[in-house]
Order: sequence, then C-alpha cells, then structure tokens
Amino acid sequence: MAASACLAAVTAPAFAQEEAQSKLQSTVPASGADNGPPSVAAFAQLPFVEGAKLSPDGLWVAGMFAIGGSQRVVVVSPFEPGSMKQAILPDDTEISSLHWVGNENVLIRLRAIRPFDAGERAYISRVVAFNRVTPKFTKLLWDMGGQDASDVLWVPSDGTTKVLIAAQNSIYLGKDFWPAVYSVDVTNGRRTTDLEGRTDVMDWIADPTGVVRMAIATDRERGTRSLLYRPRKGAAFDRAGRADYDSLEVPVLVRAAEGKALVIRTIGGEADAPKDAKPKRDALLEIDLATGNTVQTLYEAGEGVDIDGVRYDDAGNDVLGVYLGGRSSEPLHWLDPALDELQKAFEKSLNGRRARIVSLSTNRQRMLVRVDKANEAGRLYYYDMADGSLRLFANLNSETNGKKAAKVEAMTYKARDGLEIEAIVTTPPGREAKNLPVVIMPHGGPWAHDTLDWDYWAQFIASRGYLVIQPNFRGSTGYGEAFLKKGEGQLGFAMQDDVNDALAWAAKQGMANAKRACVVGASYGGYVAMWGAARDADLWRCSVSIAGVANLRREVNDFGGALYSKRYKEEWQKMTPNFPAVSPINFIDRIKAPMLLVHGKKDLTVDHAQSQSMFGKMKAAGKDVEFVSLPQADHYFSRTADREALLGAIEGFLRKHNPAD
Repeated sequence: MAASACLAAVTAPAFAQEEAQSKLQSTVPASGADNGPPSVAAFAQLPFVEGAKLSPDGLWVAGMFAIGGSQRVVVVSPFEPGSMKQAILPDDTEISSLHWVGNENVLIRLRAIRPFDAGERAYISRVVAFNRVTPKFTKLLWDMGGQDASDVLWVPSDGTTKVLIAAQNSIYLGKDFWPAVYSVDVTNGRRTTDLEGRTDVMDWIADPTGVVRMAIATDRERGTRSLLYRPRKGAAFDRAGRADYDSLEVPVLVRAAEGKALVIRTIGGEADAPKDAKPKRDALLEIDLATGNTVQTLYEAGEGVDIDGVRYDDAGNDVLGVYLGGRSSEPLHWLDPALDELQKAFEKSLNGRRARIVSLSTNRQRMLVRVDKANEAGRLYYYDMADGSLRLFANLNSETNGKKAAKVEAMTYKARDGLEIEAIVTTPPGREAKNLPVVIMPHGGPWAHDTLDWDYWAQFIASRGYLVIQPNFRGSTGYGEAFLKKGEGQLGFAMQDDVNDALAWAAKQGMANAKRACVVGASYGGYVAMWGAARDADLWRCSVSIAGVANLRREVNDFGGALYSKRYKEEWQKMTPNFPAVSPINFIDRIKAPMLLVHGKKDLTVDHAQSQSMFGKMKAAGKDVEFVSLPQADHYFSRTADREALLGAIEGFLRKHNPAD
C-alpha cells in the first residue's frame, strides 16, 4: 500500500495510550475552556516520549517516557499494551542516549553529578545494559576511576552482544587519564582490552565492522589536533592530518574498505575560481584518506546552508542522510531515494503537517514517524511497510495538541549594517500581528540557531498575548561559515545590535509596539537579556535571564579540565577579547528595567552562582530584581515541576511589568 493511502486509514493505537497514561505521564490539570489558552502545566508537560528507537527487528520500542514528572527509560511492544518494562534508574541520573544491542538489550548512557576533586562536583558518565526479557541490569565499566566511561564507539548489527566502549580510568593527567577501548559483553559486563590508552588521545573512531581505525590527538600547547589512522586491525597508527583545533577534518564515518571515509567539507569559493563558479557551500563527500581527494560527492547543500550533521542508521554504522540548517526547505535530506520518496509521500497526505522518519528497523520495513507542525508538539506513529498500516503510537502532548496554537513563521530583516538576519516569529493565537506587546527571545549557545520546530517557551509566551521574535543573530550556526564568523569579536556589540534591530524592524512593520518590549533568554540568551538591560537601558520594559552568564570572565575561568580550558577560553576570546567590558555584572548601575533571574542549582553548564551574584549586586544597588532559585533544576529544566516553576515565574513577571492587555 502506498504511504499516501495508508495515512488515510490510521488504525487505533496498538500501544493503548489510554492505559499507559496513568503509568507514563504526570497528571496535568485541565486547560480550562476550549476558548482559553492551555494552562502553565499543559505547556510544562514533558513530551510523552523522546528519543524513541526501534529494535533491529522493529518489534520493540525503547525511549525516554514521561513518568511522574521525570523522564524514564521504557521498553514496550507497539502490539502488546501490557508489555511495558521500565528501567528503574536512580532519580539523580540523566539519560544521555539509548542504543539497541540486538533485539533484547538496550544500552543506556547515564550522567550524574558526583563529588569530583577538592570539593568540586561534575558530571560522571557511565553505561548500563537493560535486558527487556529478564529484566536485568548489567553495569558496564563501572569500576573505572575516570570521569567518562561511556563513549560507545560501535554496536554490532548481527545480533551479537559485544560492543566497543572507550573509558577513562583516572581523573588525573597521566597514563590512565587517556581512554582505552574495551570490548564489553552487554549480557554480563565481561571485557577485554581492545586498545590501550594513548597520550593526548581522547577520541577514537571505529568503522562499521567494529575495528578502531582512527584516533584524534590534542596538542594542548599548540591548540592543534591530529588525526591518526590505521588501515587494518593490528597495524600502527600514522598521522593523517593536523590542523587548528576547529579546522581538523574529522570523518563522520570510516568505510570498512581500506582508505575511504565520509567527511563534511566546505567546497567552492576559491579566490581564483571563474565568476560563474559556485560559491562556498557544504558537501558530504567520500574521500580517499591517503590523498584527501574526493572519490564521490554524496550531497551538496545550497549557498548559506550548513550541513549540521549526518543521520546515521540506528546502530550508527551507516549514514542515511544529512541534517540541514538555516533557510533550507528540508531539515533532513535522505541519501536513500526510497526513504526520501516515502517521507515525501507521508507529507503529501498530512494536510500541512510534517512527517519525519525518526527510527527504522534494520531492513527498513518498519519505522517510527513523527507527525507535527511548527506550532504543535505532534504525534508519533508506527508504520509497517508490509501491510501499509500507520498506527498511532503516542500523542506527544495531549494537553496542547489540537488546541488553538500560535502561528509560527520564518521572516527576514536587515540589521543596521545591511546584514540579512532570519528570525522565527510567533504570533498570539486569535490576534492580528499589529502593534502587539513583544518579547524578543534570543537563543542560547551562541553557536546554535532557532528553527521552525515546536518551542514550548515561545508558544507559552505567545499564548499569553505577546508577539515572540527569535532572531538568529550573526554568529549563529546553520547559515554558512561566513555568517558564523561575523560573530567573532562582536559578542556584546553587533550580535547585540542584531537583537535590538529585530525589535526596530518589527515596530517599523507595525507588528510590535516598541514601547512594550521585554527581552527573555536562556543561557547565552540570558546573557543577552542582562546585557541588553545594562547596555540599552531605555529600550526594554523588562528583562528575564534564565541560567544566564553575568560575568564572562568567571564563566570562562570556571570551565573545568586542563585539557579543554585553554581552548574554551580561546573560543570565547574570539567572540570578545575584553570580558569585563561586556559583562552585565560590571554595569549594574546602568540598569533601569526590572529583571527576573531564574537558575537551577543542579546546572553544570552555567554555574548557579552567576545568577546569584547578579541578584546580590542588583539588590545591594537598589535595583528592581527577582530571583527564582530552583533546587532540583538542571540547565535544561528536564523535570515537569521545574518547567512549571519557570513558566509560572515568566508569566507573572511579564504580566506585572509588561501586561499584554
């Protein structure tokens, strides 16, 4: 049956969500009357499932399901509602990723905050295997003494149970600091050493047959990295290339055939190229490792569009597609024409909704398909090519799906120097985009970008009557190397101007009332919110910083680890050579607008002390400031309770200082 036909005959959910609701999701208060906006709790609801992956035979699903306000690993059959098995893990652990090993075992990569050294705390990463049949846990390499013992290099595709994992055995620089590679049986935890650790090598790369072919060595003093390569198991590693840290070309896949690899490379745009030659663009290439020459071009992106990464098969042993950023009309391009045709057939039948194939069985006959819109969290379907059936597997947010949602569009504006900037614009439901109160919401990173995907923060704020504008300012990823480099030296300057110019543009277009504007951001976006309140004090009616950086020098100096701290500092110095000159904490006297600070105490990405110090100094200076400190929240607000507290605080603060009515 064709994909277009099967979508017209969606069957009842094989995984009965009605039964699972009581087990897998928090109870969410009713959103009220249909004509009112969904509640804070509705928007704060965790997705019903994230990271869902099919077993190789396509008969089981493993994923991170919402249980009791947190994410838990669950394995379930789409055909047997009573088959659900939950992997009970400690509450203080975070789930980083899942990998199937055969059809019975699931590798779970965990992170947890643990005491580290001299009173410091840091993330420790480990792997456990969960057997869906027994159900039994097996700890893998948990006796290692290093910080990271969880780098899964290779998972077999033939049903066998031995995987390759790289692991550190010490937190101190020395022989055991450098990760060795182990062959580990996931059924019992027994291991053999595949490769000893090597000085300066933190990263290993295996080919699809399970042979470690490459290593990446870091020279901390020179700030360079080297690529080491061996043609076969047992051969010596030779240096295949060396470059500045960010310039080294690292393959995304090493072909089992000797000497071939897949790389993402910028091509074209040479100074001596003919005038009609193609400009610089990203491409996925197969290259000869000995010469670096192109064997074949697998995909070329358009001008100004980044290849953000590759889509591997679920085992990680083949590249099926490329992820595209910026203004690309397709966020994922499949290299396999059959998958590309199938996805397009799905979308043709979806009345404006998008279809994304998120997981496939090994034979590609069964798959999980996410169906959504930019303003809808969406649903997950199970598709079986044998009979053409498409079954509802999960409603990702039953409290907001189907409700009247805010319109989301990508628009462009010109910054004051003429640079074209793309912004994601969300218009309040039921309101015309005319003279609206506005929230400018810059993204984090800053090496990131906002997209036309479901954003529960933007949708929540828009549902309260605000126009929301998310500018992808210069220095954002996704728009090509030239656009990215325009951010260098401009943190706090032109990058900040781009945010201000989004407001000026929206006001000039008649969409926004510039006198009713607040700036809201998280992480780097939180920095922008604080810096905007200090640098452009008369522009903003209020400012909200979520896990933001107030003191750039402290943020850079606090980044742990001798191996990476020098490089991390250099990356930030590229963005701004003078940290104190653009740090909000040094300009509190200039701030006029009320400010809300929100920060989790379990945030290891941006220290909680950043907001705490900003609050203390603002309070001492007599400024209008509020601080919401959340004891259990991490950087990503990955618990329902923390999301509710966050959204509730934002709603109350905006209503108080920039009411929508």
